[in-house]
Amino acid sequence: MDILNELEWRGAINQVTDEEGLRKLTSEDKIALYCGTDPTGDSLHIGHLIPFMILKRFQLAGHHPVIIIGGGTGAIGDPSGRKSERQLQTMDQVHHNEEALTAQMKKLFGTENFTIVNNYEWLSKISLLDFLRDYGKLFNINTMLNKEVVASRLDAGISFTEFTYQILQSVDFLHLYRHNDVQLQIGGSDQWGNITAGIDLIHKVEGPDTKVYGLTIPLMLKADGTKFGKTAGGAIWLDPEKTSPYEFYQFWINQDDRDVIKYLKYFTFLSKEEIDDLAEKVEKEPWKREAQRRLAQEVTKFVHGQEAVEEAERISKALFSGDVADLSVAEIEQGFKNMPSVDVENKKENIVIWLTDNGIEPSRRQARQDVSSGAIRINGEKVDDVDAEIDPLAHFDGKFVIVRKGKKHYYLARVK
Repeated sequence: MDILNELEWRGAINQVTDEEGLRKLTSEDKIALYCGTDPTGDSLHIGHLIPFMILKRFQLAGHHPVIIIGGGTGAIGDPSGRKSERQLQTMDQVHHNEEALTAQMKKLFGTENFTIVNNYEWLSKISLLDFLRDYGKLFNINTMLNKEVVASRLDAGISFTEFTYQILQSVDFLHLYRHNDVQLQIGGSDQWGNITAGIDLIHKVEGPDTKVYGLTIPLMLKADGTKFGKTAGGAIWLDPEKTSPYEFYQFWINQDDRDVIKYLKYFTFLSKEEIDDLAEKVEKEPWKREAQRRLAQEVTKFVHGQEAVEEAERISKALFSGDVADLSVAEIEQGFKNMPSVDVENKKENIVIWLTDNGIEPSRRQARQDVSSGAIRINGEKVDDVDAEIDPLAHFDGKFVIVRKGKKHYYLARVK
């Protein structure tokens, strides 16, 4: 299966400027291709990950990916997907974000057969007069106004700054064609206008027969019609400090049966045979959730590494079974991040009084009843003696006490 056939099977192609020409090019030779991201934040989230997964597939097929960290375009602001102007960042913030995103990309793509560049290096050297004479003269205002990315903003208004974004992105494509032999640009469906503008510029400057192409990825929606990647708690980030590997793993393992096969095609490098087998299991044995588990394992491994997968599964198993005693302090921080928590004093106290005074039980009567009935576990151990004593410093380096009430309700007591 050639690379374009594979992308089609995975449902990962929305538009291609010249599919026949691109298929011929990629089947006859290894090419350089690029995708860009602006440093509007200091981490990518999983929505950003989609086009870069396509870039990674090309890399695994022997092609050479080039990634632009848009220090130049990021200082301006991409108007696509927005109804209002972006708030411009300080250059210090832009540079901080550049460093963070560069580190993330290197982790995903490694150091072999991969190039990462920053468009600030060439865009910052273009004077205003050079910009207007060498590039502005080649762009027709009517054509620019008809691009979806601009047309969608005309009613609300768009600044000249954001209006020029497609020219800057076009200059990027021309620069990479000249200096990195890049022939293909990849982006989300909202980037189609910017990509075709770049191809038009290259054809005007380098000649109409210049072999350059564009490919976009479909907008991803969940089975319920909502946008992929958004949760009640916000975005799912690649930065483990923003979204822990355990939370990241849990996001994928909790996917709907109606979506999981689509996500396996998009976000993993499993073969068609493996995914077809998992699709059959979803159909015949959905309660086992094997496809979701494999999805969580594969994407977490790609972003955070195999050790993070094992850690996430260890936390999940401990929370399900109640056997939390062997969890590390770091694993507790991950697994209990979004669970109810209280701050407690580092002094020994009767369990009934301790549970009540710290708000875990509503009354001493209820606390005695739950302890007596065996409904209370402290640090994984059942406590059924109402005269028992809690020592907050006894486990987890004296930092936590884990309370489980019944089968599902956990509380994390943080020792002051």
